[in-house]
Amino acid sequence: MVFTSQQPPGLLWPDYLRKPHPSTDYIQKRYLSHTFARTLERTNVLGDDDEYGHTGCVNALAWAEDGNLLLTAGDDTTVRLWRMDPTADSESDYPFVCRSVIKTGHRANIFNVAMLPHSDRIVTCAGDKQIRVFDAAAALDIQDGLETEFSARELSSRVIRCHKGRVKKLLTEDSPDVFLSLSEDGTVRQHDLRMRHNCREDDCPASLVEMKDSDGDPVELSNISLSCLTPYQFIVVGESPCGYLFDRRQLRRVMEHEWGMVPRTGEVTTCVRRFARPQPPPERREKRRQDHISGCRMSDTNGHEIILSYMKDNIYLFSTTDDPVSNDDMAIRGATVVGPNILKDSRSPSSTSSRQLRALSTTQCGPDEPMTDGAGEIRISEDEGGERPSSDDEEAELEFLFASNFGNEWQYSGVPVVHPRQTYAGHRSRDTVKDVNFLGPFDEYVVSGSDDGNWFVWQKDSGKLHGIYEGDSSVVNVVEGHPSLPLVAVSGIDTTVKLFSPAPGGASAFSRMHRAKEIMESNAKHKPVVRVPLAQLFVHAARMQLFGGEGVDGDEESGVSGSEPSCPTQ
Repeated sequence: MVFTSQQPPGLLWPDYLRKPHPSTDYIQKRYLSHTFARTLERTNVLGDDDEYGHTGCVNALAWAEDGNLLLTAGDDTTVRLWRMDPTADSESDYPFVCRSVIKTGHRANIFNVAMLPHSDRIVTCAGDKQIRVFDAAAALDIQDGLETEFSARELSSRVIRCHKGRVKKLLTEDSPDVFLSLSEDGTVRQHDLRMRHNCREDDCPASLVEMKDSDGDPVELSNISLSCLTPYQFIVVGESPCGYLFDRRQLRRVMEHEWGMVPRTGEVTTCVRRFARPQPPPERREKRRQDHISGCRMSDTNGHEIILSYMKDNIYLFSTTDDPVSNDDMAIRGATVVGPNILKDSRSPSSTSSRQLRALSTTQCGPDEPMTDGAGEIRISEDEGGERPSSDDEEAELEFLFASNFGNEWQYSGVPVVHPRQTYAGHRSRDTVKDVNFLGPFDEYVVSGSDDGNWFVWQKDSGKLHGIYEGDSSVVNVVEGHPSLPLVAVSGIDTTVKLFSPAPGGASAFSRMHRAKEIMESNAKHKPVVRVPLAQLFVHAARMQLFGGEGVDGDEESGVSGSEPSCPTQ
């Protein structure tokens, strides 16, 4: 399509997209923006043949080579390279086909894949705690014919073992050699492929971020993002009520390390802002589960807007330019680590009182710290407030116990806090870890997957729901817009990847907007299966004492299964 400075016939652009004497690039962007205002239709399904495509959940999508290449990866530990084939015999406007498959050698689910700019290198990270780098020139050269498989050995792969926990995210920069990684071991690391080191000899470079709880244990992190306009800043989220903005222009510790000095801190970067929702009202505070932010994204359009996606809650828009709230208003939900010793009732060492269990769920970080005596024991207040399910209702009691607000006493308590500008609601994010993203050439929209198999689109500025589309038979986890075309890739629990583009006639067989009210109400009422993290098993044991239940192994009622699921809980 050739763009000119003249408005294409038949298109009536909204006023906010008009600009006197626009450049060709701006014309392209506002044309693309106008197309995203229309209803979308499912254009193609990648890998819908039983003998073709992924054989497990697709956890990662990444557009590369300016959108000419789509990388996909997931539970089958392979990376597939999809290109548009103009000669393909297909009715689709976007006939992407897979010609190359990389058998990565990972021993666990791949969580993220990326291509390093200005290079033929493809990088993956997975649940086996490894990062693998492939010189994929041979795989990229396959343009036609049947699928060709490449082993890690054939692509001269390099294995990086700096992390001690599952590696969840990769972050590329404008470099063929440098990238960042984030792990559940509580660290963010910068890797420079030009600098060799031995991971087995603990010779790894210093971490950019090391997040630990009050006991010194690593905090589980889930996502990271930066903007190409402000690459010296990045935001990190995980099991916390806050998103943390770091500035890496102050690399004091690197300099100290290189000169043989003892570093004064455990991190290279500086946390400069925290982003959090206002504290929920008291009647909701006790019942809410521990906060966890699964997705984050910084805007590439303006460099200051940030969206955070909370598990079991909504999506929120923040800005680094907004003023922080005052200390009196810094009511951030969080928790303090509660040791097992407090489960003992001093009046009856062999039992655990329901009042003590109820007290555990009210611990807060920030201004609402739990009251403790000199020995570190929780002091039970007579006015405990809030409602608690009746002990006669086993299911409600179990839900209450595991809704207890356990978590970590977070670092950076003195860092200013910014509250959100806008909220996006209606989807459901309870069962899996989901990304969140901007959509459109001006980041006009916010998009997210949902546990109901749909993916949602909201207008960024107003928060108004713009679209609901069926994207998966079970759960949608990833939504990635094409960098220059009106095209969106969606993946989740299914083994396929769905592509969406504007519907030619304005009608879409996969739009669910006509059922928007019903879907949103259902998502709001939905109660997920209770999943029990290992760190909270002692709470379950306490419940067994209170109510005389059976063991916990494979207990269907408690939600504890004998093995870890591969897809639903990334």
